[in-house]
Amino acid sequence: MDVQSFINYLSFEKRYSAHTITSYQNDLNQFFGYLEKIYRLTDIGIISHFHIRSWMVELMDIGVSPRSINRKLSSLKSFFKYLLRQERIKVNPMNKIVAPKAGKRLPSYIRESEMSKLSELKANSDYSTYRDYLIMHILYYTGIRRSELINLKDKDINLSGGIKVLGKGNKERIIPVLPDLMKEIKEYQIIRNNSFEGKSEFLLLTDKGVKLYPKFVYNTVKRYLSLVTTSQKKSPHILRHSFATHLSNRGAELKAIKELLGHANLSATQIYMHNSVDKLKETYNSAHPKA
Repeated sequence: MDVQSFINYLSFEKRYSAHTITSYQNDLNQFFGYLEKIYRLTDIGIISHFHIRSWMVELMDIGVSPRSINRKLSSLKSFFKYLLRQERIKVNPMNKIVAPKAGKRLPSYIRESEMSKLSELKANSDYSTYRDYLIMHILYYTGIRRSELINLKDKDINLSGGIKVLGKGNKERIIPVLPDLMKEIKEYQIIRNNSFEGKSEFLLLTDKGVKLYPKFVYNTVKRYLSLVTTSQKKSPHILRHSFATHLSNRGAELKAIKELLGHANLSATQIYMHNSVDKLKETYNSAHPKA
């Protein structure tokens, strides 16, 4: 079904992240698995909008949310565009597909009062606890993505006050770092270098002295957030949302937040303005004499 050639295109030409590529592959495998099971269809040239709509109905029937369906349709749209350019198909079956409407979902975040409790969790001098403490602080104080954190290298740390991050689409950005966090990074590097004989180019390492992996970061964040919040969501991305929301609540310009987060356009950043409006309403209702 030409899926592998498309995945190779995303990997080597578009240079998408491993996480994004896995999502595309899963969506496409699910779609073609459905076509083979229901229609015994293996010829990509006869796929029509009818087959895609049938799959959409199937997804809705089993309770898949409109947001998730839209993401899957986006994968199909990219795939069929690729096939059209490769002249593997003559007509794009996605042309007659209308995506289901998805309601706007505001990002969850941890309250400032809860995040301040992290500073009370003083790290011990041993390597593991100091590293875990630093993981939490870097994610919350910079708003970088989990993948960006994992790929941070010593050479990316500018001791004059910033870190260089390689984001989506291999776009670099510089994020300013508070003096206290920079001090923590330097202290951590000393402890790390004393803990391992071999030297790695990556800033944050596991207990075995190798590069971090996604599940490790997720488990670390979940464990620490469980100590300071009752929020149901305790993922690295929640710290990114918290970073942006707290900046917005304190009056930071939307364009500045966009640059810090590494968003391609403002529309992706505007979701944090909704939380700021909620904050303003809360302040108004508690402070206005007629409220």
